[in-house]
Amino acid sequence: MGAQFPDRLINILRSAQSVAVLTGAGVSAESGIPTFREAQTGLWSIYRPEDLATPQAFAANPKLVWDWYAWRRKLVSEALPNPGHRAIVELEAHYPNFAVITQNVDSLHQRAGSHKVIELHGNISRIKCSKEGLVIEDWIEGIDHPPRCPRCGSYMRPDVVWFGEGLPPHQINAAVEAARGCQVFLSIGTSSLVEPAASLPLIARDAGATIIEINLSSTPLSPFAQFLLTGTSGDILPSLLLAIIG
Repeated sequence: MGAQFPDRLINILRSAQSVAVLTGAGVSAESGIPTFREAQTGLWSIYRPEDLATPQAFAANPKLVWDWYAWRRKLVSEALPNPGHRAIVELEAHYPNFAVITQNVDSLHQRAGSHKVIELHGNISRIKCSKEGLVIEDWIEGIDHPPRCPRCGSYMRPDVVWFGEGLPPHQINAAVEAARGCQVFLSIGTSSLVEPAASLPLIARDAGATIIEINLSSTPLSPFAQFLLTGTSGDILPSLLLAIIG
């Protein structure tokens, strides 16, 4: 199975000590999770992203935004990690220094067994106070839509990054550090259009890392990657893993 990969690629991966992986919506799509815009069907098809995923939308209609994310949380809770997620876990066990940087908010990397996951866009399973930022990880979906902060009484909101908001500084700093410090950077299932995540592989390249892109189609990153592997992560990563450790 490993014969489909260039020998140089396998040798680089076998000798590397530090690897960073960036994952996007394509990886979650293999678990049946629709992208944000793909999920705007049925009842939600009449709304624009600005109606559902901005601080202004939440301030104007907190129940509408809360119900939208409650529906998405249900989709996420029913999804399972796919072979791509599980192969990334196996890769983590193979390298002394390994980081998963994800644009996804579904916890599937953690549920698969990944330990160091840098969540650039937050996590849909957490909620936080819309005023003070208090984060709550364990809570029960109740009758209040949305619930109130136990500390100040303000509405709680999903702990995700909305349009017009900055990324969590600690997470983006950790991602940049992982990109600068890795020998190999894998960009998997991402359009390479959304900043600042799209710049991470270029930061890694400028620091001397080998860039590998795994995607169904070319992206703005493709001209800068040393290796382009066309396909899904669920197909390619298990085979690549076997070639490395075989």
